[in-house]
Amino acid sequence: MRKSILICDDELLIRMNLKSMLVDLGFDEILECGDGTKAVELALASFPDMAILDVSMPGMDGISAAVEIKKKLKIPILLLTSVCDSATVKRASASGIAAYLTKPLRQQDLLPAIEIALQHVEEVEDLKEKIDDLRELIEHRKIIEKAKGLLMERNRISEADAYRIMQKSAMDKRKTLLQVANTILKGP
Repeated sequence: MRKSILICDDELLIRMNLKSMLVDLGFDEILECGDGTKAVELALASFPDMAILDVSMPGMDGISAAVEIKKKLKIPILLLTSVCDSATVKRASASGIAAYLTKPLRQQDLLPAIEIALQHVEEVEDLKEKIDDLRELIEHRKIIEKAKGLLMERNRISEADAYRIMQKSAMDKRKTLLQVANTILKGP
């Protein structure tokens, strides 16, 4: 599997050092630039698997760039910085940063940060899918309950009887309970 990463730091020497570390870690494609605006452009054009951005850069800073990238891409973004004041850390945390690495960066700190960030993004995406599935299930349940209520009212029958009628209709017509409910709600 190809792994790509975007690195953005306005200091060329730091970029070169980081690139060397990432090659050692098995990244196949390393996109690089020196300012936040270019980082956003590169990310949206190339769809990297993750990004490492410096906080302090001319023009758009790394946190602002991360926010812009995260609006369009669901990738982990790590910050690499020598700035460790509480306001910057809070701002980074609020923007959904996956990890906060400090300069000078040691290679032994990079791999765990990358692995944990990638795993975290995968877990978050799985949770989002489960939430979407549950929302859909709840919406379907509401429709089924509404149809059941309508059957109860129309036919003056119990809830259990209305549900059995809907189940039998679904089996007989080889439709889902939701399809039967929608048909009931549309009326004759």
